[in-house]
Amino acid sequence: MNIFLGAKVSHLIRNMAFSGFLMIAASFTPPSFQIALLKYSGGGDWYANPTSLPNLVKFANANLGTNISDDVATIDVGSPEIMNYPFIHMTGHGNIVFSEQEISNLRSYLLAGGFLHIDDNYGMDKYIRPQLKKVFPELELIELPFDYPIYHQKFPFPNGLPKIHEHDGKAPQGFGLIHEGRLIVFYTYECDLGDGWEDPDVHHDSEATRQKALQMGADILQYVFNSR
Repeated sequence: MNIFLGAKVSHLIRNMAFSGFLMIAASFTPPSFQIALLKYSGGGDWYANPTSLPNLVKFANANLGTNISDDVATIDVGSPEIMNYPFIHMTGHGNIVFSEQEISNLRSYLLAGGFLHIDDNYGMDKYIRPQLKKVFPELELIELPFDYPIYHQKFPFPNGLPKIHEHDGKAPQGFGLIHEGRLIVFYTYECDLGDGWEDPDVHHDSEATRQKALQMGADILQYVFNSR
């Protein structure tokens, strides 16, 4: 198996690096591939927001010209199959525990070209930070400035992340782990993007709020593949 994505996705990246997800001609349809939700141990609800990723995929396919599979996978942190997914999403409210094998596996995935988006569903911050430190003890989570390219894709966010749910009223923040100049982990905090991606009747957010969340999510996807 290819060290990162397997032959299918590696072929995709080689042939689309110059244009990311965007279709270069009306007759061209990029090969379909999957994104995945990360399953972890510790008791935290990794399965929160079950409609969020399918809705984000639909939005990205409709607005970016992508051909991401509607079938969103679920992948264990320690599974070797993690290498098959170019983009992995992680969320939850509670405790997170990575084993030594999982730490090694996640580190290998990220160093080989993978990308992890972590969305704090309110309550995971104090748990995820120590686990990330185990994965990359040599790196520090840094707050990304508002001019960072991830905020300036198809849908510009000149003031950074949108605030989807208030919770305690703090401003949303986007943090990153950067390895050799490449953003490998994007951590969205005090934002609740995933809640905004959910079906309208789950959280009863306004359509304007949902659109902001979906647009930011699409920007993350576009950034990940444009930057390869």
